[in-house]
Amino acid sequence: MPTVSPEDLENPWSYSLRLPHDPRAAAIARTTLRAVLARHDMGELTDSATLVTSEMVTNAYRHTTGPAEMRIRAVEEGRLRVSIWDTNPDIPPPFDKPPALFDRSAALAEAAANTQATYGRGLLIVRICADNWGGYVLADELFGTSGKLLWFELAPTPRDAFGIAA
Repeated sequence: MPTVSPEDLENPWSYSLRLPHDPRAAAIARTTLRAVLARHDMGELTDSATLVTSEMVTNAYRHTTGPAEMRIRAVEEGRLRVSIWDTNPDIPPPFDKPPALFDRSAALAEAAANTQATYGRGLLIVRICADNWGGYVLADELFGTSGKLLWFELAPTPRDAFGIAA
């Protein structure tokens, strides 16, 4: 079970990894993410985080010709935020608007209705797995960087007084 010490709240952590435009980038991002989550006792988020991160880094590779960057950080209440920057300024759905109240249920229904699909399901996985997501277009003037930044968050499973998942 992840624990958050008072020191963690005062000194939240963050890691960044520059990824070249390379088909191996998603595997390197997954390996890095697993190591960070293990080191920060956030192992329960590993499966979902690596799946969603892999889809987002793969999309960055497929839909751009430039590098990407992954940022991993802790946010309040033990949540994890992973951000992926790439050089393409187009924000794809679902990142173009905040998640709807019942979006996860709608995404599960969509996945069940389309079991034969062999591609184009990566962002559907985000809708099913992530607790929150969003995206920003970055202008050329902003820090000399252009493109977009897509992010998702995962929250730990709430536990009762006995440490059992609620």
